[in-house]
Amino acid sequence: MNEVVTLLDLKPGDSGIVKGFAPGNADYRRRLMAMGLTPGTPFTVTRLAPLGDPIQLQVRHSALTLRKDEATLLRIVRADPT
Repeated sequence: MNEVVTLLDLKPGDSGIVKGFAPGNADYRRRLMAMGLTPGTPFTVTRLAPLGDPIQLQVRHSALTLRKDEATLLRIVRADPT
């Protein structure tokens, strides 16, 4: 059905749902979860810097900015447009 991709595959205005995390690097995984990026959480990409780093998201009524190395750890699916 929906293909699992990384956050780097989305562009501003795209929405997604967190499905999980890449294996390894438990410290980043805990940090992302502490920021509210838990499996099942919907979000929208609001800004992308010209060189792709950082990426700004709208998550649970908050703006969240991630570096590219953090963004590659997220496994997401694109949200269906409604």
